[in-house]
Amino acid sequence: MPRLVRDRITWVIYLQLALWCYFLYGFGPVAPLLRDELHISSTLAGLHGTGFAVGGIVGGAILPALTRRLGRHRLVWTGLGLVSVAAVGMFTAHHLALTLTFATLGSFGGSLAVNGINSALTEHHGPSAPAAISEANAAAASVGLIAPLIVGLTFSAGLGWRTGLVLMVGPVILLAFLGKIRIPEPIAARTDAHGPDRPLPRTYWLAFASLFATGSIEVCLTLWGSDVLRDHAHVSPGVATAAVSTLIAGMVAGRLIGGRLLLVFRPTRMLLAALGVSLAGFALFWSATVPWLAMGGLFACGLGVGLHYPLGIGLALAHSDGQPDLAAARASFAVGISFAVAPFALGALADAVGPHTAFLLVPVFIAVAAVAVVRLDVVTRPPDLDDLSRTPNVTAA
Repeated sequence: MPRLVRDRITWVIYLQLALWCYFLYGFGPVAPLLRDELHISSTLAGLHGTGFAVGGIVGGAILPALTRRLGRHRLVWTGLGLVSVAAVGMFTAHHLALTLTFATLGSFGGSLAVNGINSALTEHHGPSAPAAISEANAAAASVGLIAPLIVGLTFSAGLGWRTGLVLMVGPVILLAFLGKIRIPEPIAARTDAHGPDRPLPRTYWLAFASLFATGSIEVCLTLWGSDVLRDHAHVSPGVATAAVSTLIAGMVAGRLIGGRLLLVFRPTRMLLAALGVSLAGFALFWSATVPWLAMGGLFACGLGVGLHYPLGIGLALAHSDGQPDLAAARASFAVGISFAVAPFALGALADAVGPHTAFLLVPVFIAVAAVAVVRLDVVTRPPDLDDLSRTPNVTAA
């Protein structure tokens, strides 16, 4: 059984990912607040998810070239610097064009940081990389857990949600000065083996499809989950924004539990189980008409959602044919497209039929992910020992 060893490099990487997740989860539930503040429709507010998508897609498109030019260490810090600029810019932005611009910039920076981090963990931890990625995302979600709470509290206190979001800049500066450990560079860069990229295998694209579907699930819940709480469970706007922390609390718990189980069970089987848990939690969240029950369903949904991305990106990198940076870059397209399509589609549906009915898109995405993962599980299943024992033993005469 592989063993996860956490050295100083690992802890610095965990903290870097956590700082990005503070921005991601802090900004996630403010779409309804921006809609009310800017007097725009849910469809236009959903364009912030599209902005996140554009940033992620552009980041993924140029990531291989930037990694070769800057190296992973400078790439990750460049990404976090851009996220910090976006947080400061959002603090002063009170027009749709500006909020969309800074959402896109933040996502672009986050794409650079996250993909460099995932590739570094994959190469640094080898066979235990899926557990390391899951644990890294658990640590990050632990910080992301308090982000909606802080944003909701600053909004309710009259300080505005922007105050809660910009608080991430100080820790970024502090870690940049204190965390002077260099994260691992790509193996190809260390050996000067800059050959042409090879085509990614078919199994990679099944993992890619699952990342698109699960990314759609997560972005729908983080961007519009608070609106369902307001519309169907009768929760006040400030409390609904903060209540998205229950989803992230479930994600933290799911990732902590999953990180240990991944040392024992196959990632595809774990991802299928996580999708089942997400579906059960969503059913409770969607049907509840009282706040505590809806939040309980959101927590249960988070237990499964928390494992979607770590398992999906882990499978994608594992099936990259030895090209983790290229695989991570292409995976950005899956996540970016999900961020573009899902919240905009959900916002448009919400304008037409209301947020509660529109949220039935989520089980559709769960089904799409399940189909891709089942197929991946079938084509990568190791030979069964019983089947091997029944194979005729042919020996030379």
